[in-house]
Amino acid sequence: MADSFPVHWLTLHALVTVIALLFYVITSHVMHQRRHPSAAIAWILFIALVPYLALPAFALFGSRKLSRPPDGAPAPSLASTRKDAWAVETIAALGQPAPVAFHDLHVHMDGHAACRALIDTINSANRSIEICTFILGRDPLGDCVIDRLSEKARAGVRVRLLLDGMGRWMAGRPNLKRLASAGGEFALFVPPLHSPLKGRFNLRDHRKLLIVDFPEGAARLWCGGRNLAAEYFEGKDGEPPWRDLSFDLRGPVVAQASELFERDWAFATGRTVIRHGAKPLAGDGAAAAQVVASGPDERDDTIHALLVTAAYRARRRIALATPYFVPDSALSMALCMAAKRGVEVNLLLPARSNHRLSDFARNRALRSLEQAGGRIWLAPDMMHGKLALIDDTLALAGSANLDSRSLFLNYELMLAFHGKADVQDFARWFAQECGPARRYVGQPPGLMRDLAEGMLLWLGFQL
Repeated sequence: MADSFPVHWLTLHALVTVIALLFYVITSHVMHQRRHPSAAIAWILFIALVPYLALPAFALFGSRKLSRPPDGAPAPSLASTRKDAWAVETIAALGQPAPVAFHDLHVHMDGHAACRALIDTINSANRSIEICTFILGRDPLGDCVIDRLSEKARAGVRVRLLLDGMGRWMAGRPNLKRLASAGGEFALFVPPLHSPLKGRFNLRDHRKLLIVDFPEGAARLWCGGRNLAAEYFEGKDGEPPWRDLSFDLRGPVVAQASELFERDWAFATGRTVIRHGAKPLAGDGAAAAQVVASGPDERDDTIHALLVTAAYRARRRIALATPYFVPDSALSMALCMAAKRGVEVNLLLPARSNHRLSDFARNRALRSLEQAGGRIWLAPDMMHGKLALIDDTLALAGSANLDSRSLFLNYELMLAFHGKADVQDFARWFAQECGPARRYVGQPPGLMRDLAEGMLLWLGFQL
């Protein structure tokens, strides 16, 4: 009897492993979970080696794309004779809305300018306020935002606040009772442990936007990478403010941002999507922009596909700003090939970010890019801005970082600007932030460090 115990245990273990692997395969097929080969291999090995731990982990974190019907009609064909029309055509091919006109673009050069624009935008509202953020701080900045929103709600303005469920906990649970008692509405986007068996626990809404008075003619959009907490604007606890990028504008492109908010609001609250419409810009006008959304609600990995395409289409320069640089092999290779063929590739990062694992994992990609001829700049303070500049053709600014979580898991929002003058406005911000930065010099890793980097990239940034 004692001798048969190991045999029974091994049989039971094999059965659990087979069931876990079948669950992975069937779930991935039914939910159309298209994964990179390295991520798929990581999950399979994890399940095969530790099925009792891997199966619950997959149920909580495994879903990458949601089975949701597409919203809106397919993007129209936008054929153009311009040599630099590849960006518009690529974005259209990825199912994103067509470029539309906008005006009064203001790129915020520092946190003070961003804070003034944020409060001014809220104060200017007469009809409606739609606001989405990952983090709303329980600090003076967050309290000020809640106070202003509450005042507007009491004055009869319709106020809707969409806050990520995990981000709310990370910020110390800001007090939203004042907003609710004033008549404002708020919703949490997938609170922790909500629908864990559907794999949504790992999918976060990282989009940041503020829209006032849409669809009136004075509608205004405030957008970028800043969360609504003190460290992103004027500093906190005596520490210098994080360097970040945000902007505001007016015009028809606000309709695209509002429609995206409506879609996220409907998903978070279970209500019906309200669709708006913005007519495509006639001809090849200079002041053109469009919303580029990425996430589980999109058919493709939109921002990743656009960045890879941009790296291969760039002819003169690529300038990237991101707090976290852990690209997959396709994006890393595209950037390295651009540098090797003579494109000026500049990458701006913080010398030390607020995520130490990301800082450790980034070195392999940084060394490859430097060896290919790219230049990497390390900002002395925390730099949280997200920007991609391609020649004078495209400026891509918003919420997406250059890591696997942003590019393949999070709900993200970028705006694509196509006019040369607008690209130059963002280029001035990039040049300003590179001013105090020092040049990165890669060092060959030792054997143990190389193994540790590989394991971290394989497990932590693939699963």
